[in-house]
Amino acid sequence: MTSTQTLLAVRALDVQEPAIQTRYPEPFASMVRGRTKRRLGDAFDLNTFGVNLVRMAPGSVSSVPHHHSAEDEFVYVLTGTLVLATDESETTLLPGMCAGFKAGTRVAHQIRNLSDAEATFLEVGSRLDADEVEYPFHDLALKQDGEDWAFTHKDGKPY
Repeated sequence: MTSTQTLLAVRALDVQEPAIQTRYPEPFASMVRGRTKRRLGDAFDLNTFGVNLVRMAPGSVSSVPHHHSAEDEFVYVLTGTLVLATDESETTLLPGMCAGFKAGTRVAHQIRNLSDAEATFLEVGSRLDADEVEYPFHDLALKQDGEDWAFTHKDGKPY
């Protein structure tokens, strides 16, 4: 497809998984092994929000527990049984259930597949400039400035 062509519809599983599945530095990249994302929103060149089809192998996690300063997030479970872990509680998520995370609330969240079967969900997030991501339980921070992202230690030293 050339940049002048416009996709109107596509089968989600036909959107290729990117070769690089995470930007996390080690040891955090190892934490999300078994989680893959198909960037569905990118297939349509969406700019104001992103949509990912996330597949989670048994035992995998979606992310390092985190919260955003500017980005709202929403998830909708398609298949399998997942656990939404926040710094306040744990909730079992079944197909058809959804969860949302408002920017700035400072509630850290992570989705875990504790089952013996693969699970899938849709992940939707706003794409606002100058987002900052805090990882309250780890020595990790992420700042966004336009298109550029930078992972650092909490003291600002780069990874």
